[in-house]
Amino acid sequence: MTALTLPKKIKIGERWYSVEVVEAMQDKLDMGRVMYLEKKIKLGLRNGMTGRKFNLDDVKETFWHELVHAILRDMEEHKLNKREEFVEGFAKRLNIAINSARF
Repeated sequence: MTALTLPKKIKIGERWYSVEVVEAMQDKLDMGRVMYLEKKIKLGLRNGMTGRKFNLDDVKETFWHELVHAILRDMEEHKLNKREEFVEGFAKRLNIAINSARF
């Protein structure tokens, strides 16, 4: 099993967001959430209702999903930010692009 590598902080526009990984999210249906007022991206390692652990790839993809939400809010793209299918599709492609990047 590979380790989960995520930033502790990330700058989005002019704001710094902390990244917090918790055992499970309080809202049992969430894998992650952007907390705009707290400037935090919070990610869960398991489902709070069923106890099922998320695999590391799912947690990383959830990070990118929440990051896309934060970027869209910073850009004041409120309509796109509400379109979960857009955010999900963009985050999946971003995850693939970053994981496949060769430097």
